[in-house]
Amino acid sequence: MKLVIMEPLGVVPTLVDELSAPLKKAGHEVVYYTTKETDQAKLFDRVKDADIIMLANQPLSGDIIRRCPNLKMLSVAFTGVDHVDLAACKERNITVCNAAGYSTNAVAELAFGLAIATIRNIVPCDDRTRHSGTKDGLVGFELFGKTFGIVGTGAIGSRVAEIALAFGCKVIAYSRTQKPDLVAKGVTYVTLDELFRTADFVSLHTPLTTDTKNLVNANRINSMKSTAVLINTARGPVVDSQALANALNEGRLAAAGIDVFEIEPPIDPAHPLCHAKNTVVTPHIAFASKEALEIRTGIVFDNITAWMDGKPQNLVKY
Repeated sequence: MKLVIMEPLGVVPTLVDELSAPLKKAGHEVVYYTTKETDQAKLFDRVKDADIIMLANQPLSGDIIRRCPNLKMLSVAFTGVDHVDLAACKERNITVCNAAGYSTNAVAELAFGLAIATIRNIVPCDDRTRHSGTKDGLVGFELFGKTFGIVGTGAIGSRVAEIALAFGCKVIAYSRTQKPDLVAKGVTYVTLDELFRTADFVSLHTPLTTDTKNLVNANRINSMKSTAVLINTARGPVVDSQALANALNEGRLAAAGIDVFEIEPPIDPAHPLCHAKNTVVTPHIAFASKEALEIRTGIVFDNITAWMDGKPQNLVKY
């Protein structure tokens, strides 16, 4: 079989060589592209003969999927798969596996990095210090004792809950499925409306679905405390960016930490959140720690081996 790794995996090439060696030894062809290709015609040329495609967060269209006659399996080096046309995969009966769980610690840690950066004014403090300034007007507030709300208590949301408890927060959560172990640790599950209405921090950890698109809309933002902080390390379209920017600029929300947008960075410099008050933005980097990227590379190669052995793992439901 031919495996095409259609984009960089963010790890040293020697790790890819090491993990692909057993496949090559078994007679399979492995092609690794170390640059991204956004031109769709050129991208198709890369993958057109593949039996297996490995990708990270670069979109893979239904047009390309349908035009690859040998394609049998996608190994996605990412947790979410909303950038892959699953309808086309279903039509072709193509197996799709993801790398669930690889970035749990990385994303949870960045969520708190964004929270602390916003409430302690770290970015403006840095600028002020470099220009002979003082702390005047930049005194922030603490996490300790605040109500920390978590939307979605999957693996990442659960880790965020544990860290919030360690910071001395009262932790409330909303999720389709409640986790008794979190309740035992002190997490209280509430309705979504109550969470947005009462939390001092709202951290989003939900996948992008038809139900969660624009989950955080103008009405929901208006229900939040004017002193509240919104953190989004989930998916950009979960939040109405313009409504959020309006609330921040009008003082109806205290701050926001945003790692994800409607499209993958680079984003348009005119994006409303690039000009919103009290906002820290990062270029979709929450998942991308050295450790997490190494873990996910191992997972996506293991997914291929398991699939070849007739025991597929980390299967994505169409």
